Amino acid sequence: MRVSIAGAGLGGLCLAQALRGAGIEVDVYERDPAITARFQGYRLVLDPVGLEALHSCLPQRWHPLLDAVVSDAYVERLALDAQLNKIGELGPARSGIVVDRHVLRHLLLTGLTVHTGAALTGYDVLDNGRVEARFAQRDPATADLLVGADGVGSAVRQVLTPQTTPTDTGVRFVIGRTPLTEQFAGLSRAYGGKIVGGGVSLLLGAMRFPIPPKEAAEKLAPEVTLPDIHDYVRWAMVLPPNGSLGTLTAQEAALSRMNGWHPDLQALIEQADSDNSTLLSIRVVEPGERWAPGPVTLLGDAIHATSPTGGNGANTALRDAGLLGRCLIEAAEGRQDLLSAVDGYERQMFEYGGEAVRHSLAALPAFVPNPERPEPA
Repeated sequence: MRVSIAGAGLGGLCLAQALRGAGIEVDVYERDPAITARFQGYRLVLDPVGLEALHSCLPQRWHPLLDAVVSDAYVERLALDAQLNKIGELGPARSGIVVDRHVLRHLLLTGLTVHTGAALTGYDVLDNGRVEARFAQRDPATADLLVGADGVGSAVRQVLTPQTTPTDTGVRFVIGRTPLTEQFAGLSRAYGGKIVGGGVSLLLGAMRFPIPPKEAAEKLAPEVTLPDIHDYVRWAMVLPPNGSLGTLTAQEAALSRMNGWHPDLQALIEQADSDNSTLLSIRVVEPGERWAPGPVTLLGDAIHATSPTGGNGANTALRDAGLLGRCLIEAAEGRQDLLSAVDGYERQMFEYGGEAVRHSLAALPAFVPNPERPEPA
């Protein structure tokens, strides 16, 4: 069996690791000109389902390395004003495992065949049941299965199920990161909740590494190369619906909305890594009707992109990878045929993927600034 995966995000790479571990031939095709062409380094929280899926796909020998570069997360999810006074709560405390996306991606890339500069333009299902993927600047690639793990703007989805399209929520946010100094460690009660003022919401989260990733890899898995990165605070400012930056940089736009805020909060933005601060929109993709069975399927944001306020986007993509990996391994071992394996994956994925999108949208209003809705007392 040979599998082509479009997209070198976390879900696609996690699936590739599972297949590689089972001896299945797999190639990953990434449209970016290089693996490091875009910064992808903010923290995320893995829930038990996502972490279990990740463990199931990674080689056992890398588990100690993963454990060395993640930390436990426990946050109270408070609502604070711009002077860091408590004004309410956002619901039950949240716990999980905090991991840096950039570090995890480099771990997942290890040992894989990844073709960069491979922008998929379409595909054809051949008479023999295999699928040929076409690319803008490289020769076609033929496989038994094509997996579209190519994000919200999935080129695979546009062919497979053109009626399934992204929905723009209208919500925009500025995101960045700042080295975690002693000064910013003092903001810990704000981590995991939201700070409101001036018509915006500011969300903070700490990424602490028990061992610096580069050092951990050198000690525990020398075949793995991880980024030389240290503790930081991830911050995200949620703007009013349909907000924009105008001509300002992301950092300037955030600071322009923080007049009179606590000086530590202003300093956090001032000292941010300006190269890795950006404006993003929140778009979602909800699974619609099932497409006709065949040697093409979708994974992660390509089929169920969630709002980040749900905290479940990466977890659901990793769950996809674990489930699809198990189904394909069964097919490779002759325990079921390929199309039945893919069908079994899709039936489950549509159900929990749709629920993940709905959950994330239900959580969105609590984080979106609304001048007509007073904050809880």
